[in-house]
Amino acid sequence: MATRHDTAAPPAEEGGAAPARPTARKASAPADERRRARLSRRWQRDMRWSPYAFVSPFFLLFLAFGLFPLLYTGWASLHQVELTAPTDMNWVGLRNYTRLFDDDFFWNAAKNTLTIGIISTVPQLLTALGLAHILNYKLRASTFYRVVMLAPYATSIAAASLVFALLFGRDYGMINWVLDQVGIDKVDWQNDKWPSQIAVSTIIIWRWTGYNALIYLAAMQAIPHDLYESAALDGANRWQQFFHVTLPSLRPTILFTCVVSTIGASQVFGEPLLFDANRGASGGAEHQFQTLGLYLYEQGWVNQHLGRASAIAWTMFLILILIGVVNYVISRRLRASQ
Repeated sequence: MATRHDTAAPPAEEGGAAPARPTARKASAPADERRRARLSRRWQRDMRWSPYAFVSPFFLLFLAFGLFPLLYTGWASLHQVELTAPTDMNWVGLRNYTRLFDDDFFWNAAKNTLTIGIISTVPQLLTALGLAHILNYKLRASTFYRVVMLAPYATSIAAASLVFALLFGRDYGMINWVLDQVGIDKVDWQNDKWPSQIAVSTIIIWRWTGYNALIYLAAMQAIPHDLYESAALDGANRWQQFFHVTLPSLRPTILFTCVVSTIGASQVFGEPLLFDANRGASGGAEHQFQTLGLYLYEQGWVNQHLGRASAIAWTMFLILILIGVVNYVISRRLRASQ
Protein backbone atom coordinates (compact mmCIF):
# COMPACT_ATOMS: atom_id res chain seq x y z
CA MET A 1 0.00 0.00 0.00
CA ALA A 2 1.41 3.40 -1.05
CA THR A 3 2.44 5.75 1.68
CA ARG A 4 0.65 9.13 1.69
CA HIS A 5 2.91 12.17 2.18
CA ASP A 6 1.40 15.07 4.10
CA THR A 7 2.10 18.35 2.24
CA ALA A 8 0.58 20.60 4.87
CA ALA A 9 2.76 23.29 6.42
CA PRO A 10 4.41 22.34 9.69
CA PRO A 11 2.69 23.62 12.77
CA ALA A 12 4.01 26.69 14.43
CA GLU A 13 6.15 26.27 17.47
CA GLU A 14 4.48 26.71 20.80
CA GLY A 15 4.26 30.38 21.70
CA GLY A 16 5.58 31.48 18.26
CA ALA A 17 3.97 33.03 15.18
CA ALA A 18 3.10 30.99 12.13
CA PRO A 19 5.57 31.47 9.26
CA ALA A 20 4.40 33.67 6.38
CA ARG A 21 3.19 31.98 3.30
CA PRO A 22 5.42 32.24 0.24
CA THR A 23 2.53 33.53 -1.85
CA ALA A 24 1.86 36.44 0.56
CA ARG A 25 5.56 37.37 0.57
CA LYS A 26 5.59 37.40 -3.22
CA ALA A 27 2.43 39.52 -3.36
CA SER A 28 3.75 42.15 -0.92
CA ALA A 29 7.05 42.65 -2.81
CA PRO A 30 5.53 44.53 -5.81
CA ALA A 31 3.55 46.75 -3.40
CA ASP A 32 6.74 47.71 -1.56
CA GLU A 33 8.48 48.47 -4.84
CA ARG A 34 5.61 50.66 -6.00
CA ARG A 35 5.61 52.51 -2.69
CA ARG A 36 9.36 53.08 -2.90
CA ALA A 37 8.98 54.28 -6.49
CA ARG A 38 6.30 56.78 -5.44
CA LEU A 39 8.45 58.07 -2.60
CA SER A 40 11.41 58.37 -4.94
CA ARG A 41 9.42 60.39 -7.48
CA ARG A 42 8.00 62.58 -4.72
CA TRP A 43 11.49 63.19 -3.34
CA GLN A 44 12.79 64.09 -6.81
CA ARG A 45 9.93 66.55 -7.36
CA ASP A 46 10.54 68.02 -3.93
CA MET A 47 14.25 68.50 -4.63
CA ARG A 48 13.51 70.04 -8.00
CA TRP A 49 10.71 72.45 -7.13
CA SER A 50 11.27 73.30 -3.44
CA PRO A 51 13.96 75.96 -4.15
CA TYR A 52 11.57 77.74 -6.53
CA ALA A 53 8.83 77.64 -3.90
CA PHE A 54 11.17 79.16 -1.31
CA VAL A 55 12.16 82.10 -3.53
CA SER A 56 8.72 82.60 -5.12
CA PRO A 57 7.49 85.11 -2.46
CA PHE A 58 10.28 87.50 -3.41
CA PHE A 59 9.49 87.32 -7.12
CA LEU A 60 5.75 87.69 -6.51
CA LEU A 61 6.32 90.79 -4.38
CA PHE A 62 8.82 92.14 -6.93
CA LEU A 63 6.33 91.67 -9.76
CA ALA A 64 3.56 93.36 -7.77
CA PHE A 65 5.49 96.24 -6.21
CA GLY A 66 8.60 96.53 -8.39
CA LEU A 67 8.20 95.53 -12.01
CA PHE A 68 4.56 96.46 -12.50
CA PRO A 69 4.92 100.05 -11.18
CA LEU A 70 8.05 100.46 -13.30
CA LEU A 71 6.30 99.35 -16.47
CA TYR A 72 3.16 101.31 -15.63
CA THR A 73 5.04 104.55 -15.07
CA GLY A 74 6.94 103.96 -18.32
CA TRP A 75 3.63 103.61 -20.16
CA ALA A 76 2.07 106.56 -18.33
CA SER A 77 5.07 108.77 -19.21
CA LEU A 78 4.06 108.48 -22.86
CA HIS A 79 0.54 109.77 -22.16
CA GLN A 80 -1.17 112.84 -20.82
CA VAL A 81 -2.87 111.51 -17.71
CA GLU A 82 -4.05 113.10 -14.49
CA LEU A 83 -3.96 111.57 -11.03
CA THR A 84 -7.70 112.16 -10.64
CA ALA A 85 -8.43 109.95 -13.68
CA PRO A 86 -5.51 107.50 -14.08
CA THR A 87 -7.37 105.37 -16.65
CA ASP A 88 -8.01 108.27 -19.07
CA MET A 89 -4.81 108.40 -21.10
CA ASN A 90 -4.10 110.49 -24.18
CA TRP A 91 -1.09 109.44 -26.22
CA VAL A 92 1.55 112.19 -26.46
CA GLY A 93 4.67 110.13 -27.19
CA LEU A 94 7.88 111.73 -25.94
CA ARG A 95 6.27 115.10 -25.29
CA ASN A 96 6.55 114.76 -21.50
CA TYR A 97 10.30 114.12 -21.88
CA THR A 98 10.95 116.95 -24.32
CA ARG A 99 9.10 119.39 -22.05
CA LEU A 100 11.59 118.62 -19.30
CA PHE A 101 14.43 120.07 -21.36
CA ASP A 102 12.61 123.41 -21.48
CA ASP A 103 11.43 123.29 -17.88
CA ASP A 104 13.45 125.67 -15.69
CA PHE A 105 12.08 124.09 -12.52
CA PHE A 106 13.37 120.67 -13.62
CA TRP A 107 16.87 121.98 -14.24
CA ASN A 108 16.77 123.88 -10.97
CA ALA A 109 15.86 120.65 -9.15
CA ALA A 110 18.61 118.79 -10.99
CA LYS A 111 21.20 121.41 -9.98
CA ASN A 112 20.01 121.35 -6.38
CA THR A 113 20.20 117.55 -6.34
CA LEU A 114 23.77 117.72 -7.66
CA THR A 115 24.97 120.37 -5.19
CA ILE A 116 23.25 118.77 -2.19
CA GLY A 117 24.69 115.42 -3.27
CA ILE A 118 28.23 116.80 -3.39
CA ILE A 119 27.92 118.77 -0.15
CA SER A 120 26.54 115.75 1.70
CA THR A 121 28.46 112.86 0.13
CA VAL A 122 32.06 114.12 0.21
CA PRO A 123 32.19 115.17 3.92
CA GLN A 124 30.11 112.14 4.85
CA LEU A 125 32.49 109.59 3.32
CA LEU A 126 35.62 111.38 4.53
CA THR A 127 34.27 111.55 8.08
CA ALA A 128 33.17 107.92 7.93
CA LEU A 129 36.64 106.87 6.77
CA GLY A 130 38.29 108.73 9.64
CA LEU A 131 35.90 107.30 12.23
CA ALA A 132 36.42 103.78 10.91
CA HIS A 133 40.18 104.24 11.13
CA ILE A 134 39.86 105.28 14.77
CA LEU A 135 37.50 102.41 15.64
CA ASN A 136 39.82 99.95 13.94
CA TYR A 137 42.26 100.29 16.83
CA LYS A 138 41.66 98.51 20.09
CA LEU A 139 39.53 100.81 22.21
CA ARG A 140 37.66 100.34 25.41
CA ALA A 141 33.92 99.87 24.93
CA SER A 142 34.39 99.54 21.18
CA THR A 143 31.00 97.81 20.85
CA PHE A 144 29.31 100.80 22.48
CA TYR A 145 30.90 103.19 19.99
CA ARG A 146 29.78 101.02 17.07
CA VAL A 147 26.20 101.02 18.33
CA VAL A 148 26.37 104.80 18.71
CA MET A 149 27.58 105.08 15.12
CA LEU A 150 24.57 103.13 13.88
CA ALA A 151 22.00 104.95 16.03
CA PRO A 152 21.43 107.89 13.60
CA TYR A 153 20.78 105.44 10.77
CA ALA A 154 18.05 103.77 12.85
CA THR A 155 16.44 107.11 13.65
CA SER A 156 13.32 108.10 11.76
CA ILE A 157 13.82 110.58 8.92
CA ALA A 158 10.84 112.60 10.14
CA ALA A 159 12.19 112.87 13.68
CA ALA A 160 15.69 113.79 12.54
CA SER A 161 14.46 116.39 10.03
CA LEU A 162 12.16 118.06 12.55
CA VAL A 163 14.92 118.24 15.17
CA PHE A 164 17.37 119.75 12.69
CA ALA A 165 14.69 122.20 11.52
CA LEU A 166 14.50 123.45 15.11
CA LEU A 167 18.28 123.59 15.41
CA PHE A 168 18.55 125.67 12.22
CA GLY A 169 15.69 128.00 13.15
CA ARG A 170 16.35 131.63 12.27
CA ASP A 171 15.18 133.29 15.49
CA TYR A 172 15.38 130.62 18.17
CA GLY A 173 17.63 127.95 16.68
CA MET A 174 20.65 126.71 18.58
CA ILE A 175 22.95 127.06 15.54
CA ASN A 176 22.23 130.78 15.21
CA TRP A 177 22.59 131.17 18.98
CA VAL A 178 26.10 129.71 18.80
CA LEU A 179 26.95 131.93 15.83
CA ASP A 180 25.68 134.95 17.74
CA GLN A 181 27.94 134.09 20.67
CA VAL A 182 31.01 134.30 18.43
CA GLY A 183 29.89 137.53 16.76
CA ILE A 184 28.38 136.17 13.53
CA ASP A 185 25.04 137.49 12.32
CA LYS A 186 22.05 135.21 12.23
CA VAL A 187 21.63 133.09 9.10
CA ASP A 188 18.26 132.45 7.47
CA TRP A 189 18.82 128.73 7.00
CA GLN A 190 15.46 128.02 5.37
CA ASN A 191 15.16 130.91 2.91
CA ASP A 192 18.70 131.49 1.66
CA LYS A 193 19.95 129.15 -1.07
CA TRP A 194 23.32 127.92 0.12
CA PRO A 195 22.53 127.89 3.86
CA SER A 196 19.39 125.86 3.21
CA GLN A 197 21.28 123.33 1.10
CA ILE A 198 24.00 123.08 3.74
CA ALA A 199 21.35 122.51 6.42
CA VAL A 200 19.67 119.74 4.40
CA SER A 201 23.07 118.18 3.68
CA THR A 202 23.83 118.24 7.42
CA ILE A 203 20.82 116.02 8.08
CA ILE A 204 22.00 113.54 5.45
CA ILE A 205 25.55 113.57 6.82
CA TRP A 206 24.31 112.96 10.36
CA ARG A 207 22.14 110.00 9.32
CA TRP A 208 24.54 108.15 7.01
CA THR A 209 28.05 108.78 8.33
CA GLY A 210 27.90 106.04 10.97
CA TYR A 211 26.46 103.54 8.50
CA ASN A 212 29.32 104.07 6.05
CA ALA A 213 31.83 104.07 8.91
CA LEU A 214 30.77 100.54 9.87
CA ILE A 215 31.14 99.42 6.25
CA TYR A 216 34.67 100.83 6.16
CA LEU A 217 35.44 99.26 9.54
CA ALA A 218 34.38 95.82 8.33
CA ALA A 219 36.60 96.22 5.26
CA MET A 220 39.54 97.39 7.37
CA GLN A 221 39.27 94.39 9.67
CA ALA A 222 39.50 92.11 6.63
CA ILE A 223 42.92 93.54 5.64
CA PRO A 224 45.70 91.07 6.58
CA HIS A 225 47.80 92.23 9.55
CA ASP A 226 50.91 91.00 7.78
CA LEU A 227 50.75 94.05 5.52
CA TYR A 228 50.84 96.40 8.51
CA GLU A 229 53.65 94.43 10.13
CA SER A 230 55.69 94.59 6.95
CA ALA A 231 55.07 98.33 6.64
CA ALA A 232 56.07 98.83 10.29
CA LEU A 233 59.31 96.91 9.74
CA ASP A 234 60.05 99.20 6.80
CA GLY A 235 59.72 102.19 9.13
CA ALA A 236 56.23 103.41 8.14
CA ASN A 237 54.31 105.25 10.83
CA ARG A 238 50.53 105.02 11.27
CA TRP A 239 49.72 107.76 8.77
CA GLN A 240 51.97 106.18 6.16
CA GLN A 241 50.38 102.80 6.84
CA PHE A 242 46.95 104.38 6.38
CA PHE A 243 47.80 105.97 3.04
CA HIS A 244 49.91 103.15 1.60
CA VAL A 245 48.19 100.06 3.06
CA THR A 246 44.67 100.87 4.20
CA LEU A 247 43.49 103.12 1.37
CA PRO A 248 44.70 100.88 -1.49
CA SER A 249 43.02 97.89 0.18
CA LEU A 250 39.78 99.84 0.57
CA ARG A 251 39.47 100.97 -3.04
CA PRO A 252 36.62 98.55 -3.93
CA THR A 253 34.75 99.43 -0.72
CA ILE A 254 35.24 103.16 -1.25
CA LEU A 255 33.94 102.82 -4.80
CA PHE A 256 30.92 100.90 -3.51
CA THR A 257 30.06 103.55 -0.91
CA CYS A 258 30.54 106.33 -3.47
CA VAL A 259 28.10 104.68 -5.86
CA VAL A 260 25.53 103.91 -3.16
CA SER A 261 25.79 107.43 -1.73
CA THR A 262 25.42 108.94 -5.19
CA ILE A 263 22.31 106.87 -5.83
CA GLY A 264 20.92 107.90 -2.44
CA ALA A 265 21.71 111.57 -3.10
CA SER A 266 19.83 111.47 -6.40
CA GLN A 267 16.75 110.21 -4.55
CA VAL A 268 16.80 112.61 -1.59
CA PHE A 269 13.21 113.31 -0.60
CA GLY A 270 12.34 113.15 3.09
CA GLU A 271 14.97 115.53 4.44
CA PRO A 272 14.15 118.56 2.22
CA LEU A 273 10.42 117.86 2.41
CA LEU A 274 10.34 118.02 6.21
CA PHE A 275 13.02 120.67 6.67
CA ASP A 276 10.51 123.40 5.75
CA ALA A 277 7.08 121.88 6.36
CA ASN A 278 5.33 125.16 5.47
CA ARG A 279 6.62 125.08 1.89
CA GLY A 280 6.10 121.34 1.39
CA ALA A 281 7.20 119.97 -1.96
CA SER A 282 8.25 123.36 -3.35
CA GLY A 283 11.59 123.13 -1.54
CA GLY A 284 11.61 126.65 -0.11
CA ALA A 285 10.09 129.95 -1.11
CA GLU A 286 12.17 130.09 -4.31
CA HIS A 287 12.68 126.33 -4.81
CA GLN A 288 16.20 126.82 -3.49
CA PHE A 289 16.52 123.28 -2.11
CA GLN A 290 13.95 121.44 -4.21
CA THR A 291 15.43 118.12 -5.38
CA LEU A 292 14.33 115.85 -8.20
CA GLY A 293 12.43 113.70 -5.73
CA LEU A 294 10.52 116.74 -4.45
CA TYR A 295 9.85 117.96 -7.99
CA LEU A 296 8.47 114.55 -8.94
CA TYR A 297 6.21 114.59 -5.88
CA GLU A 298 5.06 118.13 -6.65
CA GLN A 299 4.14 117.29 -10.23
CA GLY A 300 2.42 113.99 -9.44
CA TRP A 301 0.67 114.53 -6.10
CA VAL A 302 0.32 118.31 -5.80
CA ASN A 303 -0.28 119.35 -9.42
CA GLN A 304 -1.69 115.86 -10.20
CA HIS A 305 0.14 115.56 -13.54
CA LEU A 306 0.78 111.83 -13.44
CA GLY A 307 2.23 111.67 -16.95
CA ARG A 308 4.85 114.33 -16.29
CA ALA A 309 5.71 112.81 -12.92
CA SER A 310 6.22 109.43 -14.61
CA ALA A 311 8.56 111.03 -17.14
CA ILE A 312 10.60 112.54 -14.28
CA ALA A 313 10.72 109.15 -12.55
CA TRP A 314 12.03 107.44 -15.69
CA THR A 315 14.56 110.21 -16.21
CA MET A 316 15.86 109.56 -12.69
CA PHE A 317 15.90 105.83 -13.46
CA LEU A 318 18.04 106.44 -16.56
CA ILE A 319 20.41 108.56 -14.46
CA LEU A 320 20.79 105.65 -12.03
CA ILE A 321 21.53 103.30 -14.92
CA LEU A 322 24.23 105.72 -16.11
CA ILE A 323 25.72 105.72 -12.61
CA GLY A 324 25.73 101.92 -12.65
CA VAL A 325 27.52 101.83 -16.00
CA VAL A 326 30.17 104.25 -14.74
CA ASN A 327 30.61 102.08 -11.65
CA TYR A 328 31.05 98.98 -13.84
CA VAL A 329 33.70 100.66 -16.00
CA ILE A 330 35.64 101.96 -13.01
CA SER A 331 35.44 98.56 -11.27
CA ARG A 332 36.84 96.81 -14.32
CA ARG A 333 39.73 99.24 -14.52
CA LEU A 334 40.48 98.80 -10.83
CA ARG A 335 40.52 95.01 -11.17
CA ALA A 336 42.75 95.29 -14.22
CA SER A 337 45.18 97.58 -12.39
CA GLN A 338 45.41 95.11 -9.51
